[in-house]
Amino acid sequence: MDFAILIPITLFVCVYLSIKAVVDARTRRQMVAANGSEDMLRSILEGEESRRRHASLRWGTILVALALGFAGIEALGWTEVSPGVVALLLGATGIGNLVAFALARRVR
Repeated sequence: MDFAILIPITLFVCVYLSIKAVVDARTRRQMVAANGSEDMLRSILEGEESRRRHASLRWGTILVALALGFAGIEALGWTEVSPGVVALLLGATGIGNLVAFALARRVR
């Protein structure tokens, strides 16, 4: 694998995340400076925290399902990419999304 292609991709991801962090911080600062009601600010911040938790729950569930899919591929001894391998990984991703959806509804 050519690792030289990963450097620009990583650079763009880092730039994106840096810009997102700065914009989010500036937005929060402007909300506080606008002298909005304390209840409104609290509800906005709690909503962000809830979205962050649900995103973590979703990604964690999907990654666990994919790990199980890769473990299944290893257990079956498949070494080449075939439609069965792709189907197993797509199915694991779909099941991970469905489980994350069910868990998010339960957590609410």
